Amino acid sequence: MLTPTICRMKVKAPRLAAAALPGQFLIVRATEKGERIPLTISDYDKEAGTVTIVTQQIGASSSEIISFEAGEAFADVVGPLGIPSDFTEMPEDELRKKRFIFIAGGVGTAPVYPQVKWLHERGVAVDVIVGAKTKDLVIYKEEMEAVCDNLYLCTDDGSAGFKGLVTAMLEKLVNEEGQKYDQAVAIGPMIMMKFATLTAKKLGLPIIVSLNTLMVDGTGMCGACRVTVAGKTRFACVEGPEFNGYDVDFDEAMRRQGMYKAEEVEANEHHNCRIGRGK
Repeated sequence: MLTPTICRMKVKAPRLAAAALPGQFLIVRATEKGERIPLTISDYDKEAGTVTIVTQQIGASSSEIISFEAGEAFADVVGPLGIPSDFTEMPEDELRKKRFIFIAGGVGTAPVYPQVKWLHERGVAVDVIVGAKTKDLVIYKEEMEAVCDNLYLCTDDGSAGFKGLVTAMLEKLVNEEGQKYDQAVAIGPMIMMKFATLTAKKLGLPIIVSLNTLMVDGTGMCGACRVTVAGKTRFACVEGPEFNGYDVDFDEAMRRQGMYKAEEVEANEHHNCRIGRGK
């Protein structure tokens, strides 16, 4: 448990680990009758044949996932799915000429990690801004420090690092400290990515965002992840999850996120969670 409600798991899945790339996701089904839950791959070890997932306890299905213990097995784990991050296709000599800034919000820090790690292993300059409500909700701090050039912590209450929003930190780095970046990537709550995009646009900084939080079935069949990008309807799970932030209709995406709240409340009321009790 990284926090009381955020769990990190290593899952033995050799073929998945062998094929995984930064930016991709997998789908977990806890039980035979369980819901399909798309989760971003937070790390992978090709030699050990494992992938890492980070799950925040929000509803009935995430509670079920977190309740699993070492040695148990999910009914299904499918992946890797989605299109890998664009930079994985770039020639490494060209990539090393660029400087990246990643903006991570809350649990979004977990999917940022494998991207930063991949770039670091190839000698690319990477800075990271991590935002959380309070220091107790900051995750992956030590892991991120090991793979980035500079880590900037932001907390709403000032209990760790900079007191304020990640967007304020980005403006401070560029406008006050004179830092120059070629590419920004933002992963986290939809509202954070919206304002990170507005801030990046004001700074003239290209930005990529990940719409993984919109996905439901992960294969393009359910249509829950439909989003307007550059005036066209796109499916985040099969055409993303990463898109040019300037092109995303964030207001529509946030409305779509709220479509299943009533069903989730009902599921929670009937959920018999195993956390905290013997089996």
